[in-house]
Amino acid sequence: MPLLEIEDLHVEFPTQGSVMHAVEGVSLAVEEGEVLGIVGESGSGKSVTMMALMGLIGYPGRVRAKKLRFAGHDLLGISDKERRRLVGKDMAMIFQEPTTSLNPCFTIGYQLVEQLRQHSPLDKKSAQRQAIELLEQVGIPAAASRMNDYPHQLSGGMNQRVMIAMAISCNPRLLIADEPTTALDVTIQAQILDLLRNLQKERGMALVLITHNMGVVSEMAQRVAVMYAGQVMEMQPVERLFTQPQHPYTEALLAALPEQGEAGHRLATIPGVVPGVFDRPIGCLFAPRCAYATAHCTTVRPLLRDWQGGQVRCHYPLGDPTRGAAIARDVPLHQSTKETA
Repeated sequence: MPLLEIEDLHVEFPTQGSVMHAVEGVSLAVEEGEVLGIVGESGSGKSVTMMALMGLIGYPGRVRAKKLRFAGHDLLGISDKERRRLVGKDMAMIFQEPTTSLNPCFTIGYQLVEQLRQHSPLDKKSAQRQAIELLEQVGIPAAASRMNDYPHQLSGGMNQRVMIAMAISCNPRLLIADEPTTALDVTIQAQILDLLRNLQKERGMALVLITHNMGVVSEMAQRVAVMYAGQVMEMQPVERLFTQPQHPYTEALLAALPEQGEAGHRLATIPGVVPGVFDRPIGCLFAPRCAYATAHCTTVRPLLRDWQGGQVRCHYPLGDPTRGAAIARDVPLHQSTKETA
């Protein structure tokens, strides 16, 4: 049985006269010790999916699912007290912006000790000793003296390390890292990723890595879920995703990588933007931006289905040998410059 099971997850936010479908029918599973990457543009529902899992969607947001289970616990039916015992201990999250996630009114030592004492029987002195060991483990120099520092006295990279120390303090079985290298310079990014990789291997944690950086995913993940407008568009083992993408959106994301560009040429881009509340298409959500879209794509919503060892949500997967003829028959909306067969 997977450590984490999400089936048909929906997260909705009522607006004036409408409903914002932030997450629509997402299904994911994560095994013990596995690293799952979740990628997609801003507004794709990556962070909201994990926040729903952690129970962090507040009013007026609504969360519903056929299944939302972690380590045998039904997260849809547990009480707030039971959830507090799980979150922070067996299931932890590194939030996207450490400077706004840490409390500026308390020292980092106080916050670490509070986390340890909340989820373990340690007394104050034992918790302080363990907090210092955690700071040393995540590479913070002079850890004992840093215990008395406030978040504003540390750099962005150091605050990120403190967040990681808090997240791993109780040996979680699942660690969610939401853009753990945002706003960090390249050198610090590499250090943070190396730290996460080593901690995951040493502790055997399952890791869900949310990122925009496809390069990070290629190095860290074993499987990748590509999200767009609140839906999973493709799920593949990482090697196959990068060599044989099956969804046009995945193909477009990979084509936009800087290393894919040619000298003297502009980088490839995806026209348009992720749909919002009032411009959500009836058919495929990616159809307005897809180079291969047909009239059929604009009227019929594709389902996520098993496809060549993974999953894809597309009427015409790129690996389908019959797709060229099917696209031609269904009347393409755009004249694509790419091969359609």
